[in-house]
Amino acid sequence: MNIELHKIKIRDLVEGFVDNDEEGVVGYGGLLNIRPKYQREFVYKDKQRNAVIETVFKGFPLNVMYWVKNADGTFELLDGQQRTLSICTYRAGNYSITLPGETPKGFSNLPADKREEFLDYELMVYICTEGTESERIEWFRIINIAGEKLTDQEILNAIYCGPWVTDAKRHFSKIGCAAFRKGGKYLNGKANRQDYLETTLRWISKGHVEDYMAAHQHDQNADREWQYFQQVINWVETLFPNYRKEMKGVDWGALYNDCHEREYSASGLEARVAQLLMDDDVTKKGGIYPYLLTGQEKYLSIRAFTDKMKREAYERQRGICPHCRRHFDISEMEGDHITPWKEGGRTTLENCQMLCRECNRRKGAK
Repeated sequence: MNIELHKIKIRDLVEGFVDNDEEGVVGYGGLLNIRPKYQREFVYKDKQRNAVIETVFKGFPLNVMYWVKNADGTFELLDGQQRTLSICTYRAGNYSITLPGETPKGFSNLPADKREEFLDYELMVYICTEGTESERIEWFRIINIAGEKLTDQEILNAIYCGPWVTDAKRHFSKIGCAAFRKGGKYLNGKANRQDYLETTLRWISKGHVEDYMAAHQHDQNADREWQYFQQVINWVETLFPNYRKEMKGVDWGALYNDCHEREYSASGLEARVAQLLMDDDVTKKGGIYPYLLTGQEKYLSIRAFTDKMKREAYERQRGICPHCRRHFDISEMEGDHITPWKEGGRTTLENCQMLCRECNRRKGAK
């Protein structure tokens, strides 16, 4: 690879700046592709964005940026998108900032000399003029270790960039995107940090996200993934029409993959949800939904006996395991429900017995 250091003034960077969202974001007289397919959306908060402009006003150095020169003479912004967009959108008049001891100022409100100082500020840009696509992507991965660290999904988007990733991001990766409108209340994370896309790909690939992306990199669209996501959410809303906050973050896609062909009664499920939400022994309320669909009690994190309860039960039994009738130290025994929770047993002293580890394991395996 051949990499050269250039000093580029802000006035040249912002020349011809256009943000057409999905159609592209360009600057530098139309020659710089500010948001290539593998780049993430704008994720800076106002404080970070404003700090970039304040740094320029004070004449302090910004971190270096990295571009790649294409064979046709155009450039792609490899690293520095957040700083570049902060600068370009300020120059475009999209926002104003307040410097210490001053009133809020947009670019157009600056005195003429301050505008010129801003435009003459020099950015340090490393430009890769030669190198394979693989080398450029690897450079992208390395230089993004610092700053707003890339998520795993953002890195995978870079590695498997193409029309399929671009279309997938249209559905899943923008603030207010279709996935957010359809099922955002069921998902954790943020769309513009690729959390929705990562979740959907994990669901549809059954955990093999990178293999799935490699297989579909050259697809022309992400219709399959968008249709799958809608099927999952429609299934959830059919089974559980009464939305509750505990439904957010449940691993719905994995449940859909395993359970969508089974028959359930929506009214019966609703009754059980209401009942279990009131059960103090259920410590993980979000686990109610996978429990009802799979029957696996592990999702509920049933409240454990306290050390005080276990000590009292141990003394009551005089250290004797009621199953094998042998004596054990308390450290060798575990608390157990005499009447199982699923049969109505509660996590109370009266329903606590101490079993040796071997008997408790044997009982749990039944």
